[in-house]
Amino acid sequence: MADEDDELPQDETPEPRLFSLTEAERTRQELEPVLIEAMECRKKLSGLDAELSAVAARIMMMGGMLVPHDKLSLVRLEHTRLVQNLKSALDQILETGCVIKDLDVGLLDFPSVIDNEEVYLCWKLGEDRIRFYHRQDEGFAGRKPLDPRDLGPGDKVQ
Repeated sequence: MADEDDELPQDETPEPRLFSLTEAERTRQELEPVLIEAMECRKKLSGLDAELSAVAARIMMMGGMLVPHDKLSLVRLEHTRLVQNLKSALDQILETGCVIKDLDVGLLDFPSVIDNEEVYLCWKLGEDRIRFYHRQDEGFAGRKPLDPRDLGPGDKVQ
């Protein structure tokens, strides 16, 4: 029998996790390869979706066309595998408490508090560490450096 204190009422969701910069950085390092895998799966899925759509369009337009069942079967198997891998990677990222803002560019936000204000520590794939934050109502364009010695939001990060 489960302890009643361990169960949340149906209409209550747990408080979002708040990260310290150290926790966010550690989590970022762990998630970077998972994020890359998710991005690669999504890119491959896009190509397979286009391939499957093109075959469906040819069948519709040409009627009695011979369908390459073996090839389509392999494409569908690969599609299913990629969907499962993508879902697994996304679940793994979200389970940490961070927020996926843009999977195309690899943008992650980590809920945090700075000066008693809830903010997001913001990191984009290719940046060497978490250097920016923004208010939760702003977004990427409103990024500010955590350390004034770091680059400003208009400067390019190499």
